[in-house]
Amino acid sequence: MKPEHIRLVTLLFFLFSATLVSGQTEEITLEKLWIERYFNPQTITRGMSMEDGLHYTLITDNTNIDKHRYDTGEFVERIFSTEGLIEDGQGNPLTIDTYSFGPGEDLLLVGVNQESIYRRSRRAEYYIWDTGKQELTPLSEGTTQRLPDFSPDGSKVAFVRQNNIYIRELESGLEYPVTTDGRYNEIINGTTDWVYEEEFYLTKGFEWSPDGNYLAYLRFDESHVREFVMLKYGELYPEEYRFKYPKAGEENSHVTVHIFELETGRTVQVDTGPETDQYIPRIAWTKDPEVLSLQRLNRHQNHLEILLAGADTGDSEVIYTETNQWFINITDDLTFLEDGRHFIITSEMSGYKHIYIYDMRSGDTRAVTQGNFDVQSYLGVDEEEGRVYYLAREESPLTNHLYSVNLDGSGKTRLTSGQGTHSPSFSKGFRYFINRFSTASSPPVYSIHESDGSLVSILENNEELRERVDSHGFTEPEFFSFTTSDGVSLNAQMIRPPGFDPANEYPLLMYVYGGPGHQAVVDSWNPMNGVWFQMLAQMGYVVVTVDNRGTGGRGEEFRKMTYLQLGRYETEDQIEAARYLGSLDFIDASRIAIFGWSYGGYLSSLCLAKGADYFSAAIAVAPVTSWRFYDTIYTERYMRTPQENPDGYDDNSPINHVDKIRGSYLLVHGSADDNVHYQNTMEMTDALIEAGVDFELMIYPDHDHSIFTGPARLHLYRNMTNFLERSIGR
Repeated sequence: MKPEHIRLVTLLFFLFSATLVSGQTEEITLEKLWIERYFNPQTITRGMSMEDGLHYTLITDNTNIDKHRYDTGEFVERIFSTEGLIEDGQGNPLTIDTYSFGPGEDLLLVGVNQESIYRRSRRAEYYIWDTGKQELTPLSEGTTQRLPDFSPDGSKVAFVRQNNIYIRELESGLEYPVTTDGRYNEIINGTTDWVYEEEFYLTKGFEWSPDGNYLAYLRFDESHVREFVMLKYGELYPEEYRFKYPKAGEENSHVTVHIFELETGRTVQVDTGPETDQYIPRIAWTKDPEVLSLQRLNRHQNHLEILLAGADTGDSEVIYTETNQWFINITDDLTFLEDGRHFIITSEMSGYKHIYIYDMRSGDTRAVTQGNFDVQSYLGVDEEEGRVYYLAREESPLTNHLYSVNLDGSGKTRLTSGQGTHSPSFSKGFRYFINRFSTASSPPVYSIHESDGSLVSILENNEELRERVDSHGFTEPEFFSFTTSDGVSLNAQMIRPPGFDPANEYPLLMYVYGGPGHQAVVDSWNPMNGVWFQMLAQMGYVVVTVDNRGTGGRGEEFRKMTYLQLGRYETEDQIEAARYLGSLDFIDASRIAIFGWSYGGYLSSLCLAKGADYFSAAIAVAPVTSWRFYDTIYTERYMRTPQENPDGYDDNSPINHVDKIRGSYLLVHGSADDNVHYQNTMEMTDALIEAGVDFELMIYPDHDHSIFTGPARLHLYRNMTNFLERSIGR
C-alpha cells in the first residue's frame, strides 16, 4: 500500500468515527430529504477524458464545460459556456444537458432543452461549437434531434430525428437522410424500441465504420407489435398515449441490420439468418473498416452468437458461439484488439463472470481472470502495456476493488484501498482514473489516482455532508449473515435506533428489492432510502435489508437458481428472514412490515400473503403483480414464455394469493408508468376487492415508475411513514 493510501484511509476513518460521537442530535425530516435535498452528496460530474489522457472536462454550474488536469485536478481553461450564446427568453444561460467532442477536439456538440422519452432515451436541441473560430451553429433546423455522433474524421455528424437517420456535412452544411421510412409506432431507424432500450440498455442503434465510409444501423419493424395505452390527465379530456410494448409471450419487433455506404448512397442488408423471432442486441465495427460484428441471441436468451459481416455485401459468418443452461446477459464488454485476431469478452462459462480472450482464427478461449468471484465490470484494456482493468467482488460480495492484470492472466494487482464500494473512471490511455469511494456509513469521496492506484489528489470529500450526518445522529449500519432452514447463508444489513437498548422490543421494517442479479446489501452510501431508514431508526424502528437467492455478487448458481419460478425462492428467503429476526429478543415479532418498489413491490406483496404468519404489514410501490403483464425480454429471460411455463407465471403471482393476506397493505402506483404498468395495480386491486381484503391505495396521476417529480416524492414518503405508524406503531 502506498503512503498516500494510508493517509486517505486514516482521514476517512477519522471522519467516520466522528459520526459516532456526535453531540446534539438534529431531527431528520422528510422535508430535508426530499425538498431541501439536505443530505444529497456533492458529486464530481466526471464528464470525460480528453484525447491526450492528461486532461478531463467537467460541466460546472450547469452552464460551463471546463478543462482540468489529471495530475493535480486543477482548472486549466473554460472551453465553452452557454452564457451569451444559448439563452432563454429572459437572457438566462441554458443548462448543458449533454456534450461530446469531435476528433481532434476542435468541435463540440452541446445539447440543451433536453426532453426525456423513456428511461434512457432523450431528445434535445443540439449545437456545434467551433473552438478555433469561436462560432456556434445549430446541428439542424426544425425539430429536436437524438444521438448525434461525429464521423471518425470529424467532417460529418449522424443523428436520429423522428425515427430516421440523417447525416450533416459540416463544411457545406448539406443535410440528407440515410433512411426515409421511419414512422412512429411502425418503423424505427438508428435507435431502438421500448423493450430493447429498457432491457438491453441500448438506445444508439447506429455506428460509423472506423474510416467513416459506412454507417451501420438497426431497423425495427414494430408495426405488428401490440400497443399499450395510457391516459394522461390534467386536461378536460385526458390524452390517450399509445406506444408499442411487447408483453411476455407476445410478438416482438422484427430487427434487421443495414449498412449505408456514403460514397454511393447504397444500402445493403446484413444476413442475420432466416429466424426473425430473435434479438440483435449489439452491433460494433471490428478494427477492419470493411467488417461489422453483430451479436445474435435466441428468444430464450441462452444461445449467443457473434457474427462478422462484410460491409460491401452484407454476407455474414458465425465466429463465436456460447450456450447456457439458464440465460446469457448482454453487456458492452466486447473489445476487438488491434492485432485483428483476438477479442475480449466476458462470460459466466466458469460459473462466475470472468474476462476471456478469444482467438478468431483458432477458436481458442483463454481466461484472463479466474476464481470463485464475480467480475463486476470490465473497464477496458491498455494494449500498449498489455493490461486489463476491471472491478471485482473478489474479497466479499459486499465490497469491490479495482484490479489490473496482464492479458495472459498473470500479474494481477489490486489498485484501490478502503473497504467499501469503488467506482473508477479512466482517462484515455489508462494513465489516470477518477474514483468515487463510499461506505454505508460515509458519503462519497472523489479522488484522482495514477493507474497504479497511487493518490494524486482528493477532489471532493463531502466534508459538509459528513458534518450533517454527524449532527443528525446517523447510526452505523451493521452487516451480518444468517442461515436459513434450507442451509443457505444470506447477507443482510441492519440499522438500529440511536440509543439502542437490547432489553426493549422494537418494530421492524424490512426493505426488499431482490430481483435477478441485483444487490441491495452492499457497503455503499445510500443517499435516498438510506436517509429515510435513518429517520425511521430515530423514530424507533429497526430497519433490515436482506439479499435473497437470485441476487448478485455470489456466482451464477446463486444468481440464476430462481429460473422459471420468479418469486418462489425470493419470498421463501424473506419469510425465513422475518422468522429469524422475529426470534431475536429485541424485535417485536408481532410488528414486522416489509417495503419494496418495482420487483421489491412484487416480493413485498407476496410476502404479506405467503408469509401472513410473520408479516403484519406491507408497502408495495409500482409492483409487478403478474409476470404476464411485463415485457418480453426481461420476463422471458428468467421465465421463458407464459405458453411454455404457465405454472411458473401463475404460482407466484400475488394476484393469486390475495385471499391469504391478513395484515395491512398499502398499494402505490403512478398512473403513467410506462415500465411496470398501472394495469398491475388495477388487477391487484380487483382481486383484493373480490377476496374481501381491506387495503389502502394511493395513485399518483401522470407519474412514471419513479414517482419523483414535483412534490410527489415527499407526499409518497410521508404517506408510507404514516402507514407504518398506523400499522405497526413505533
